[in-house]
Amino acid sequence: MVAMRRALLVMSVALAAVVGAGGGAAGDVGPGVVGPGVVGPEADVAHHGHVSFWEGRLDVVLLSENRGPSALDDTTVRLAFSVPLAAGHDLPDGCVWGGDREVLCSTGPLRADGTRRETGLSVRTAGAPQELTVRVATAWNGGATDRNPADNDHRVLVLATGDPYVF
Repeated sequence: MVAMRRALLVMSVALAAVVGAGGGAAGDVGPGVVGPGVVGPEADVAHHGHVSFWEGRLDVVLLSENRGPSALDDTTVRLAFSVPLAAGHDLPDGCVWGGDREVLCSTGPLRADGTRRETGLSVRTAGAPQELTVRVATAWNGGATDRNPADNDHRVLVLATGDPYVF
C-alpha cells in the first residue's frame, strides 16, 4: 500500500512538472512549446557592448545576437540602472521605460547565424553620481531554451570618467 502511494505521488509530481512546463492535452500548446511535452525552440542569445558615463550623461551601445540553432522573431533586453534616470528623454524606436531606473528594448528578429543587432541609448541621470551599475539581461526570448544564459546577463560598474566599460 505504501509503495502504491509513493508511485502515485511520483506520477502526480511528474505530471505537474510536464503540465507546468507547458505540456498538456493535445492541442494545448503554450509559449515556447512545439507540441505536447516538447520544449522548443533552442537559441543562444548574447548581449555585448559598452557603457560610457560622464557629467550625468550615460551612453550605451548594445549588440545583441543569436548563435542558434533556431532563429527568433524578437527578444527583449532589460537595461537596469542603480541610479534614477532623468525624465523626459526620447528613447530609440523599440524601447520603452520600465520605471525611472529601467529601459526595455526589443532587439527585433535575431537570425541563428550570429548577425548582430545594434541598439544605442543616450540618457542623463537624475543628479551627478560618480558611479553607477548597469545590468544588461534578456527579459524575454520568445520562450526559447538558452543553454548558455551567462552571455546575456551582465553587471557593469561604470565610473563617471567617460571611459567605455565593455561587457
